[in-house]
Amino acid sequence: MPPGLPYGRQWIDEDDIQAVVRALRGDFLTQGPAVAEFESALAKACGARHAIVVANGTVALHLSCLAAGLGPGDEGITSPITFAASANCMAYCGATPKFVDIQPGTWNLNHELVEGALTPRTKVLIPVHFAGLPCDLREIRALADRRGLILIADAAHALGATYQGHPMGGTSLAHMTCLSFHPVKHVTTGEGGAILTDDDSLARRLRALRHHGIVNDPSELSPGPLDGAWYHEVQYLGFNGRLTDIQCALGMSQLAKLPAFLSRRQEIARKYRAALAALPGIRFQAQPADRTHAYHLFVIWMDPKIHDRRRVHEELRKRDIFTQVHYIPVHLHPYYRNRFGTHAGQYPIAEEYYAGALSLPMYPAMTDGDVERVTSELIELLG
Repeated sequence: MPPGLPYGRQWIDEDDIQAVVRALRGDFLTQGPAVAEFESALAKACGARHAIVVANGTVALHLSCLAAGLGPGDEGITSPITFAASANCMAYCGATPKFVDIQPGTWNLNHELVEGALTPRTKVLIPVHFAGLPCDLREIRALADRRGLILIADAAHALGATYQGHPMGGTSLAHMTCLSFHPVKHVTTGEGGAILTDDDSLARRLRALRHHGIVNDPSELSPGPLDGAWYHEVQYLGFNGRLTDIQCALGMSQLAKLPAFLSRRQEIARKYRAALAALPGIRFQAQPADRTHAYHLFVIWMDPKIHDRRRVHEELRKRDIFTQVHYIPVHLHPYYRNRFGTHAGQYPIAEEYYAGALSLPMYPAMTDGDVERVTSELIELLG
């Protein structure tokens, strides 16, 4: 029996292991030099002025909302086709998450519908670069600037993707851009995340918020006599959202492999598209010419009138090919129904997408034989 193929997994080499060992043998396990080194390398790779690494991608989104000043009585807008953290981060702040339907082709937030969903209470926009495909950032940023809103891009899927020639995180396309370093993402720190920004003031606030709201830069402390070099102030209600030196050492090693990882993901995607294109009732995510896809996920959409997704999913499992569905629309989850009054039928394109979506195995360690195994089984089941 050939080995099982999960929908995603990490790729750890011996040099990753040795990087972690060096950190374990060093003087700092946390709050040491590896954090600043990883942040510097990440900012450079993403074309951003600042990178603030944090405990995970959810923390990145939460702290970004806090830095934007989101609070009770406020609203924010995101996509219904995303992991729940893209909306939960607003609820953590006491704000109300709202949704806008997706585009039929890209499966990203439909920017043409956003302005109509705004109210006087709207403060943040959180578009999601779904599966690794950048959304329409220029149009969304123009709207945010026109209406005085903060744009927080959820790029958890999109490290290494580009939009109009620019990497995710730079060129002020968003006020803040959030990344995830979970093991199935492009690079991993085990758990981890980051916020990218070009705004010096936001960066200072984010660094304080991840460290209990503590500020110790003398230039930022309250005027008056200080007791000594130990003096600091809690200026915000912050959290412990720090990332360790151990994790940052792994992140540095992984980041060096990002170009190779991206290239392999894109190659796998081309093979999937070529092999499955002739199947009836199958659609792929659109690929606008002005952006490159990072392929965190490779999703196919199977027309429910032709194919039984549950049967396909279960038959592939029997053959040790483990697919997944990304995502159950957030507005259909019980918490959102009960707390915010969402309901089926509100976002018909998202719900239609969900009815046929299936994520195939996608990770750089897949061999050409693995890809052929997935496609041949699918062709047998769907052809």
